[in-house]
Amino acid sequence: MKVCIVGASGKLGRYMVQHCLDRGYEVVGVCRPKSVDKLEAFRDQIRIEPGFTNDRDVIGRAVAGCDGVLTVLVPWGVNDYASGTAQAVLDHAEPDARLIFSCGWHISKDGQDVYSRMFLTLLKVAGWIARTLRLVDIDDQVEACRRIFASPLKWTVVRGSDLKEGESEGLPVWSKHIGDPILASNRTRRIDFALFMVDALTNDTLIHEAPAIVSCQSESALAHATAADA
Repeated sequence: MKVCIVGASGKLGRYMVQHCLDRGYEVVGVCRPKSVDKLEAFRDQIRIEPGFTNDRDVIGRAVAGCDGVLTVLVPWGVNDYASGTAQAVLDHAEPDARLIFSCGWHISKDGQDVYSRMFLTLLKVAGWIARTLRLVDIDDQVEACRRIFASPLKWTVVRGSDLKEGESEGLPVWSKHIGDPILASNRTRRIDFALFMVDALTNDTLIHEAPAIVSCQSESALAHATAADA
């Protein structure tokens, strides 16, 4: 399998690179030119395509011939970076490729997610501050996912809970909707978020789904497993 990782130089991206290499996949990594050095450990194992991830020419070259594309949807700045990245991938990926995108829990595919008042307040305040400082535009990530959800291609949008560093705890569990008790612990190891992304490449049950994930070793996941066994 040949896989393109868009946003390969970030923490999540580097974990995905390693997971793909562990599976014997051929890897193409896209990252901003100033971040190429972060991929030094993989330089002899992957092809690196320097460039901004919303650059359509860069994405076109990187995804050509790829069976899967793993995209970190980062809403940098206020110039439609996330939606531009998503659109470039949707437009240039091979017609039958598996497209896996990462985002946060604030994205809702069908409006059936249930969020706490505190979560919504923090999201609103953090979003306003980030836009005012011209650092991040959370609304642009929402727009990016709206475009993905409207696409007939084989996409999956993986919604991550609070990310922690540490050794792998195994493949996360998931639910269709925020508010499901299995997600209550709201924590996942970053290395396992990457694992779920890579695993989704070959999991056709996730096509056209927006799974919200949580560590399989979290308190809520273990409680759910215990109840299911009872």
